[in-house]
Amino acid sequence: MKSLDSTIVTEVPIQSRGPKSSDDALLESLGYKQEFKREFTALELFGVAFSILGVVPSIASVLVYAIPNGGPVSMIWGWAVCTIFLFLMALAMAELASAAPTSGGLYYWTFTFSSPRWRYLLCWIDANTIGNIGAVASVAWGCAVQIMAAASIGSNLTFVATTGQTFGCFCAVLLTQAAICSSATKVIARLQTPYVILNSLVILGVIIALPAATPSEFMNDASFAFVTTWPAGFAFVLSFLAPLWTIGAFDSCVHISEEASNASIAVPWAIILANMIAAVLGWGVTVAITFCMGTDLESIVSSPIGQPLAAIFFNSFGSKGTLAIWAIIVALQYLMGTSVLTVASRQSFAFARDGALPFSRYLYRINPYTLTPVNCVWFTTFAALALGLLSFAGSAAIGAVFTLCVTAQYLAYCIPITARYAFKNGFRPGPFTLGSWGLPVAFTAVLWMSFCIVIFLFPTDPDPAEADMNYTVVVLGGVMALCLIYYYLPGYGGVYWFKGPIANVEKHPNAKDDALESHSGEGTEVLREKRASDIAP
Repeated sequence: MKSLDSTIVTEVPIQSRGPKSSDDALLESLGYKQEFKREFTALELFGVAFSILGVVPSIASVLVYAIPNGGPVSMIWGWAVCTIFLFLMALAMAELASAAPTSGGLYYWTFTFSSPRWRYLLCWIDANTIGNIGAVASVAWGCAVQIMAAASIGSNLTFVATTGQTFGCFCAVLLTQAAICSSATKVIARLQTPYVILNSLVILGVIIALPAATPSEFMNDASFAFVTTWPAGFAFVLSFLAPLWTIGAFDSCVHISEEASNASIAVPWAIILANMIAAVLGWGVTVAITFCMGTDLESIVSSPIGQPLAAIFFNSFGSKGTLAIWAIIVALQYLMGTSVLTVASRQSFAFARDGALPFSRYLYRINPYTLTPVNCVWFTTFAALALGLLSFAGSAAIGAVFTLCVTAQYLAYCIPITARYAFKNGFRPGPFTLGSWGLPVAFTAVLWMSFCIVIFLFPTDPDPAEADMNYTVVVLGGVMALCLIYYYLPGYGGVYWFKGPIANVEKHPNAKDDALESHSGEGTEVLREKRASDIAP
């Protein structure tokens, strides 16, 4: 496949849409015709990333892991340390996104920048489908737990949800989110601005209202929050899960890039601004929480409410006040899930477009009414539902879904960032470029992500009981094993038919002539049917 400086090619004359925009021309130079409507503005693209981060609901979801691992000191300083490296990761991802803004994102970059010997296998591994499905499952599970916490608060702490009840709520959350994400691009895009406003108001509300409402017996001084009870080194490192899970999904905007205007500029800046603003505001929320959580951390973690942040709010605001603010947090978590599912479905669509998912011929479809990949939305939803079944194996197993998001995504990020410098390629930067700083930024980001991947495979206790094991290595290892088995399966595996990104514009260097050129002039749906049939396994 040619590098990004390939000559812009002529589109298959499917339909007359008027003059091509610069976005359409850039996408065609990458090998793909424009199939989505570009409804996302720069602000709405920022809204996708910012709503996926969902600072307060995200912190609420992982506080159960942060408090036991080092307490308030590690929460504050662990977040501060991570912010530095998260900024470098954002810069490295933004530069790649500016150069090639396509919904394929990570695996497209991997194929383009890797050597011919390794590009197919690395591209296959780097689809990040499981990481995105894990993100969908973890956000929906966090929302279900928060809903159950609201029920507990409303019952004056007499109701304690069972695993089955929480799983049932999890299913309801996912299915309704899928219904929303099956709507038109314009509807999803217009939802992003209220997401940003609501998220910002909740963040400011926690930072300002929580200290004002907390009784004196639950207020902590600065020494307790910033200095006292320094944890053991490993516990401090494990506290990184809170900022790393909250400030993640760097590729979210990339998967929406084919639906965004001025993508080569809007996408990288959305990545940087969303992540850095969320990192700073998230640190402020964490500081506010540590000052208002009291000193009895065990009672917070083991509260019958079942949600540490809800327990902290209950101590500060009382039952009615907590229900009011908690309802907003649950709504934000739910809306965050719709954004995550939208992004995951676009990534699945991009991979199915190249015939690399099971049933690609059915997944590679644009709904004629909504002009969105509805089949991929439901494929991702049911895969996330299956992942949620881990909840019946215990809290440690479902906790692995949260760490899976970090480890799987970081593995997927490392590959294209490394490939750009490790292999000879014709990388051509987009409007956003780091110049000579690109290599040191990329090296540091990859080194940091590699460190985090290793750390999050370990249990919190050096001699854990079976129930306290970290099952991330089992889940991630199992998925990777299945991925490789599917690739090397004798006679049927991807090694025999997977050719990486397949251009669907005429005369492009990576186009399959027999699948495209002979159908020039046919209708959009006919061409899609023929091409999907040609590339599907």
